[in-house]
Amino acid sequence: MNIQRNNKLIINYPPSTLKTFDLFSYTWIDNLCFTIDPKECLENADEYIKIANDIFLDDGWDGDGRIELMWIPPFMFDRARTDEFTKGVTVWHVKQVEDGISWILHPKNMFDNVHKK
Repeated sequence: MNIQRNNKLIINYPPSTLKTFDLFSYTWIDNLCFTIDPKECLENADEYIKIANDIFLDDGWDGDGRIELMWIPPFMFDRARTDEFTKGVTVWHVKQVEDGISWILHPKNMFDNVHKK
C-alpha cells in the first residue's frame, strides 16, 4: 500500500502552467477545513501565488481572501485508473471575503468526466 504524506508531491508542474488552467467562480464553498497553504507544498510558492493572484484578479476577484490549494479525490472523476489518476487533482482556490464567492483555478477539461452516479 502506498500512503502519500509528502506535500511536496502535490504540485508537479512549473508556475507558468497555471496560465493554461481554466477558471470559474462558485457560490459558496464554506468548509475550508481541507485547504492547504501553497507554501507548505512548494519551495517557490510565491511564484505560483503571484500568477494565480493575477488570473483571479483578471476574472473579477476583489483581491481579498487567501489563495490556497484544494484536493479533489480521484473517486470524483470517471477516468482510466492510472498511477497519475490516483493522485486526484489539486486546484487553486480563493474565497472572496466580501461576498463569499470562491474562485477556482483548475487544469483544463478537469470537470469533463466528473462522477455523476
